[in-house]
Amino acid sequence: MRKSIGIVAIAFIALVIGVIWYGGRHTDREDVPVPVEAYAPEIVEYPSFTMKDLDGKDREFSEWHGRHRLLNFWATWCAPCRREIPLLKKFQAEQGDDGILVMGIAVDFPEDVERYAEEAEFNYPILVGQEEAMAVAESSGVMFIAMPFTMIISRDGEFLGAYLGELHRSHLDGISSILSRLDSGDIDALQAKGALDLL
Repeated sequence: MRKSIGIVAIAFIALVIGVIWYGGRHTDREDVPVPVEAYAPEIVEYPSFTMKDLDGKDREFSEWHGRHRLLNFWATWCAPCRREIPLLKKFQAEQGDDGILVMGIAVDFPEDVERYAEEAEFNYPILVGQEEAMAVAESSGVMFIAMPFTMIISRDGEFLGAYLGELHRSHLDGISSILSRLDSGDIDALQAKGALDLL
C-alpha cells in the first residue's frame, strides 16, 4: 500500500513540474526583451529542396531566395498548428511583398491539406509532403519531435534557428526585430542566430 502511494505521489509531482515547465515556455511573453549578444558557434547554409504545392506543382525552395523565410511545419490534425495559422496569416499580411515570408510545410496527406486550405484561405505558400517534409525538417540538424515546428532562414539561405511549439505574437515580433537588425547591419548572422536561440 505504501509503495502504491509513493508511486502516485511521484507521478503527481512529475505532472506538476511538467505543467509548470510547459506553461512557462508557452505563455505570451510580450514584455521580454530579446538579447542579441549571445554567442552562436556557426552559421550553415540551409540545403535547397523540392516539394509539391497545393496544385501538385514541384516548387524549388530556392525560388524564394532573397527573402527571410519562416518554414512552419504543420498538419491538419495538429490542434496547436491550426491555432497559430490565423496569427501567421496576419503576420504575413503585415510583412507585404518584401518582408519575411511565411511558408507552410504540411506534413500530411495532400487531399487533407487541400480540403483544409479551402477553409483556411492561406495568404502564404503551402508545400505538401510526408516523408519529404520530415526530411526537410531533419536536414536542419534540430531534433524534430513534434509540431508545430518553425525554422528561420535568412535572405542568403543561412539557417539561423528553429522554434519547437506553438508560436505567439511575442515570438513573431522578436523574430522580426532580430531580422531587421540583421538587415541594418546592427548585428551579424552569428548574433542573430544567438538571439533567435533565446526566443
